[in-house]
Amino acid sequence: MRAKIRKVGNSAVMTLTSEMLALLDAKEGDTLHVVRGDDGSLRLMAHDPEFAEAMAAAEIVMDENRDALQALA
Repeated sequence: MRAKIRKVGNSAVMTLTSEMLALLDAKEGDTLHVVRGDDGSLRLMAHDPEFAEAMAAAEIVMDENRDALQALA
């Protein structure tokens, strides 16, 4: 797939096709996250990987402390 970069005001804008949006499971107005790989590549993602990692850690803590959390609720 190809995307063209064009100038809009003082910014550079990349246009995503509807096919690209579908592959990202994204729509107009969504925030996309760009992550740089060790090899210098860029990954475009609809979901923040750092947030997903933090939520996975939180789920582990909640599972380990279920009784204490229920007592606090």
